[in-house]
Amino acid sequence: MAKLVLIRHGQSEWNLSNQFTGWVDVDLSDEGVKQAQNAGKLIKEAGIEFDYAFTSVLTRAIKTLHYALEYSDQLWIPETKTWRLNERHYGALQGQNKAEAAEKFGEDQVHIWRRSYDVLPPLLDASDEGSAANDRRYANLDPNIIPGGENLKVTLERVMPFWEDEIAPKLLDGKNVIIAAHGNSLRALSKYIEGISDEDIINLEMATGQPVVYDFNDKLEVQSKNKLG
Repeated sequence: MAKLVLIRHGQSEWNLSNQFTGWVDVDLSDEGVKQAQNAGKLIKEAGIEFDYAFTSVLTRAIKTLHYALEYSDQLWIPETKTWRLNERHYGALQGQNKAEAAEKFGEDQVHIWRRSYDVLPPLLDASDEGSAANDRRYANLDPNIIPGGENLKVTLERVMPFWEDEIAPKLLDGKNVIIAAHGNSLRALSKYIEGISDEDIINLEMATGQPVVYDFNDKLEVQSKNKLG
């Protein structure tokens, strides 16, 4: 039976300051480092051994993966980074304080942007200095697929090719996999894995630094789901 462990990155500096982060590359806070290290300890205590690791191209997720693997004595396993596991792109909201955005646009509107499945946030123009089109880590991507903003539906659509091509085959082969990524990219994966409806997905939360463990049978059907800690 294959295991898949999902970990939302530990608290970031912008989680701490209550800012929309998205594709902006911010570091873990001190508390986030502790959360990631504790995730590794919980994995070690559970006796879970991995064959492959995946993460995004954003520092907070990469460091979370490395701390989790280090503290579970598995830092050596093969690791793949991909933009497809990035956080949802929050468009022109990125960098804004969430409370100030609620005052500016109204709490109801900000709630819709944050939690709805298929409503896009205000888009960030490709010419904006904060656009991912100006970031070297995306230099090899077709400029037409670099988003100016995403909702959860779009996030799922970009995560799924990587799931189908890279992750699912390894689970079908009986390998254990760890993914350290972001609240919304992991919510998107969970929606697919668990068959959660468009309406119910708004209620799913991913706690920072808490490992979620799925057990799959040889048909890639979920047999159990557990949270460590």
